[in-house]
Amino acid sequence: MRINTFKTLVVKTRTVRRFYQAHRVKRADLLELVNLARLSASGGNLQPLKYILSCDPKRNAMIFPCLAWAGYLKTWGGPVEGERPAAYIIILGDTTIRREFGCDHGIAAQSIMLGATAKGLGGCIIGSIKRERLRAGQAIPVKYEILLVLALGRPVEKVILEAVQDGDIKYWRDAKGRHHVPKRSLREIVLA
Repeated sequence: MRINTFKTLVVKTRTVRRFYQAHRVKRADLLELVNLARLSASGGNLQPLKYILSCDPKRNAMIFPCLAWAGYLKTWGGPVEGERPAAYIIILGDTTIRREFGCDHGIAAQSIMLGATAKGLGGCIIGSIKRERLRAGQAIPVKYEILLVLALGRPVEKVILEAVQDGDIKYWRDAKGRHHVPKRSLREIVLA
C-alpha cells in the first residue's frame, strides 16, 4: 500500500455521530472489523479483549441510551431516531487474562474504524458510557470490564478538518449541519 493511500484512509476516518439508521450493517461486516482488531498489536500478546456485536434494531435500542454523544455540543442530545447507529461493537477487557488493558482497546478501536471507513461506514468511539446500565441490559458478566463502545453505520454528516484558531480545539457544527474539527498543526505538535 502506498503511504498516500493510507493517509487518505486516515483522513477519511473521522468521528461520525449521525447515521442513516435504516441502512443495515451486516453481522458479517462486524465480524470482519473485529478480525482486524484481532490481528492488531496487543501488549505482551495477551489478547485480553472480547467483543459484543449488535446489528439488531431492538438490541441497538437498548444500547443507545447507555451512551453520551458529544461533550462540546452542549445543546445536542445525540442522534435522533432515524440518525442513530445501525450497529455497535462493545469492547470488553477480560480481567481473567489481565487486570489493566493499557492501550490495547485504543489500538483495536482504531483498526476497526479504519476498516469501517474502507467499507464506506463511519463510526464514533465512545468512552462516556453508563457502564452498569449497559452491563445489566446486555447481561455482561462482571469479569469483563466495559472499555469502549463503537457506534457504526452509513454516515449522514460531513466532517471538515480545519486548522486550530486561537487555540480553540472544540469541534462544532455550522448552520448546514456540517461537523468542523480543528486540528493542531504539525509544527505545533513536533517538539524536536
